[in-house]
Amino acid sequence: MPPSSPFGVYLHVPFCSVRCGYCDFNTYTATELGGGASQAAYARTAAQEIALADVELRRRGLAGREVSTVFFGGGTPTLLPTADLASMLASVRDTWGLASDAEVTTEANPDSVGLEDLVALREAGFTRVSFGMQSAVPHVLATLDRTHDPERVPQVVAWAKRAGLAVSLDLIYGTPGESVQDWRASVAAVLALEPDHVSAYALTIEPGTKMHARVRRGELPGVDGDDQATKYEVVDDLLEQAGYGWYEISNWARSPEQRCRHNVAYWRSHDWWGIGPGAHSHLAGTRFWNVKHPRAYAQRLEDGELPIQETEALTAEQVADEQVLLGIRLVEGLPVEGRAARAQLPAMVQEGLLEPGAAAAGIARLTRSGRLLADTVVGRLVA
Repeated sequence: MPPSSPFGVYLHVPFCSVRCGYCDFNTYTATELGGGASQAAYARTAAQEIALADVELRRRGLAGREVSTVFFGGGTPTLLPTADLASMLASVRDTWGLASDAEVTTEANPDSVGLEDLVALREAGFTRVSFGMQSAVPHVLATLDRTHDPERVPQVVAWAKRAGLAVSLDLIYGTPGESVQDWRASVAAVLALEPDHVSAYALTIEPGTKMHARVRRGELPGVDGDDQATKYEVVDDLLEQAGYGWYEISNWARSPEQRCRHNVAYWRSHDWWGIGPGAHSHLAGTRFWNVKHPRAYAQRLEDGELPIQETEALTAEQVADEQVLLGIRLVEGLPVEGRAARAQLPAMVQEGLLEPGAAAAGIARLTRSGRLLADTVVGRLVA
């Protein structure tokens, strides 16, 4: 692997103060964890995996690349002391080196950081913070089991900007009981704060979550696809009018420089190593993922072993299909290879799913209608 090829690092912090009703991520509250999984020792545990990962990269002949992007996700990474997050970033820097223009992001809840924390993160080398705002409407936040006061969001955004961090705000649309007017109010609240980047995700209600149980019992209505499509059009219109450009189906930035480079690397199937319980990695056409529970994860590392649960070597067909599945999501579009796939383009242009000029050049670039039906486009291109 050439030293110039991109290499990212994802650090999963699996701790939350409260489990949101819609969340099916690999996260744990203190009562769910029980004994044997120390939040206080987590930075040291992650450093152990980084050290073993370096040995494995050298064994595979994949060492020698500086890290171009780092992303702390969760969970709520900022539940850890800022010094611990700085220590984990230092482990990455000391082991692999950071590119001079490296993008370093942490997710945060609005009620999990103060000005001093954000200043300390910037001084430690972080460049971005992504706040889980989700909504500006109290009853929507209550349905999602979000604990922060919406009035806290302007304060933490101002603090982050003062600290010199780029700011992204995350929204969720389609929550049961959320009206289109509620959604417009949330998007307007985001625009008033002038973040550098906005993510807006359609709510999915996953089996096994508290919200799924509430829907099953009839306490909440289920997701309405037409309602979500309307709300996607609303956010796309309002962000475009405010000067934000979409670059991935669920993501908008004020300029190309403000796009989340770490996530773009996922969609372009670049290499990354995922640190933490349940974290996924991708290296040179091979996927692997760690054991999920923090206790099992920590024990593997204490035993001097990488905590990998399973490895999958991708076939050429899987690689090609994933390039379509992920690449079609980006604003640049996807060069379409193969006579059968190219034969699909004119019909999808006629149906309003693809942009005509790009399709004429053999590139599948989604229209807004195509973004709403991206799975349909993918199915037809890989059939």
